Amino acid sequence: MAPTGSDRPETDFPRGVGAPATRALAAAGYTRLDQLAGVPAAELAALHGVGPKALRVLAEALAERGTALG
Repeated sequence: MAPTGSDRPETDFPRGVGAPATRALAAAGYTRLDQLAGVPAAELAALHGVGPKALRVLAEALAERGTALG
């Protein structure tokens, strides 16, 4: 029987951010999108599991809120 739980930590990141990136961000202490405002994209990209797609989705979501990655 398949497990019913999810391996995605509880966050408010957009659905386009995959589970590996979500786990990496949560492990680094980021669980809310607003916490990423001003954080350098290179710092996030250095986290294992955070790739170009996750960075793009996060940047687009932040732009919708009137803010951006650092």
